[in-house]
Amino acid sequence: MLASIRNATKIYGTHKALTNVSFELAEGEVHCLVGENGAGKSTLTKILSGAITPESGTILLNGTEHKGLTPRRAIELGVSTIYQEAELIESLTVADNIFLGDERRAAFPLVVDTRAQNERARELIRSLHLNLREDTIVENLSSAQKQMLQIVKALYRDARIIIMDEPTSSLGLEETNSLMDLIRDLKAKGIGIIYVSHYLEEIFAIGDTITILKDGESMGTFPIGQTDMETVIRMMVGRDASLFYTKEEVKPGPVQVELHHLGRHGVVEDVSFDVRAGEIFGIGGLVGSGRSELVNLIFGADRRDAGEIRIGGRPVRVRSPYDAVAAGICLITEDRKKLAMFSPRSVVENIAIVHNERYEPPVLNLAKERRRVKEMVQRLSIAVTDQDNQTIAELSGGNQQKAIIGRWLLSDATLYIFDEPTKGVDVGARAEIFRLMVELAKAGKSIIMVSSDMPELISMSDRIGVMRGGRLTHVLEKRGITEEKLIKYFIGV
Repeated sequence: MLASIRNATKIYGTHKALTNVSFELAEGEVHCLVGENGAGKSTLTKILSGAITPESGTILLNGTEHKGLTPRRAIELGVSTIYQEAELIESLTVADNIFLGDERRAAFPLVVDTRAQNERARELIRSLHLNLREDTIVENLSSAQKQMLQIVKALYRDARIIIMDEPTSSLGLEETNSLMDLIRDLKAKGIGIIYVSHYLEEIFAIGDTITILKDGESMGTFPIGQTDMETVIRMMVGRDASLFYTKEEVKPGPVQVELHHLGRHGVVEDVSFDVRAGEIFGIGGLVGSGRSELVNLIFGADRRDAGEIRIGGRPVRVRSPYDAVAAGICLITEDRKKLAMFSPRSVVENIAIVHNERYEPPVLNLAKERRRVKEMVQRLSIAVTDQDNQTIAELSGGNQQKAIIGRWLLSDATLYIFDEPTKGVDVGARAEIFRLMVELAKAGKSIIMVSSDMPELISMSDRIGVMRGGRLTHVLEKRGITEEKLIKYFIGV
């Protein structure tokens, strides 16, 4: 057995990312990991690659037991990870990247023996029958060639275990087939491969064994020939019905927001849909499907190179977030700490800033500002001891999120975009955020909600748009939608 993880548990704060999960990898085996976003796949692979240390459990590599690893130690023990985004130096050559940190030296100190490196790189590339030149600058390679180069780097470091995290997410069909052929060659050399992917067709084409994770727990490990796609999907998404929120129904009004052929080359392609007054339009898809990229285009955080936005039947010019706010569009972003909070500033400043920028004269009426924010704090039940002096960073995650929502409620927008609105908040705060969204719908606002939480998506949405590969592939009516059906749309089954 090349590797074994026994009863691994990993906890972040009060959240258990993994609970007593065990996993084994044999020589020449492709062991596939599947599960929804947040199921624990990345946590498990990071334990083996040394990026994180579990609270409990053991790791066995080549029969030797370890309580925890470091990235350097994992590499020394033959573990290499190939991430979805290639970790390469774009301005260097293929050979330079292979030998990075372990350069061949010439006769003179501090001088790299480029000829020796190129020759050795050429040998490695030929041994794998790859279409690569050792002297090509990496920025000129295709996405598939960059993935191949990462595999060459791993083999140069004598890797016996290769972890592949969503390796085909940016590849076309022909490139994916080439990668599948390479994986078969690696298997024949006795290398063990941990293959993480949402694309179940690939899993069944290339895998030997499959482990299904859900909510940080293992649902079981099976030989690939003893299960099928329907069974895997059912085990991935099975949930307690109590996790679904019962939303008060609001009858949508006329179309209020229209998106026509929105796009940004290579990121989002030709997306069109409309949102009615009082409607919650959900957007779902796998990681990397283009969900957040789409809402960034709508909000002007990224420049679009095609398409039109209409509000109330009239086109609006959105080239920046400032333009979006002026047009009545707001975004409650996924990463509130990095993109929404002014952490050293007070709660009152964080809530009032958009309203002040949009409506107030150059000289602020501070008493009026405090009164307005106090009303919002009471309306949203934000737990704050001193809104004028307490910083927003001192609040809990749920109260930070409610404060950011309060900021946009003061702006009285027409379109509210919620990107992962309940990420990192507790059950009580989730219910309050859902209630606020329903209040906005009742007030005739249009809402776009991006979520990777399928119970949330199904419970809160009137319609669900499915993003895959930067495109809106389906718009689904809520009636009859189940998690099982939804994930099939996400992965294109």
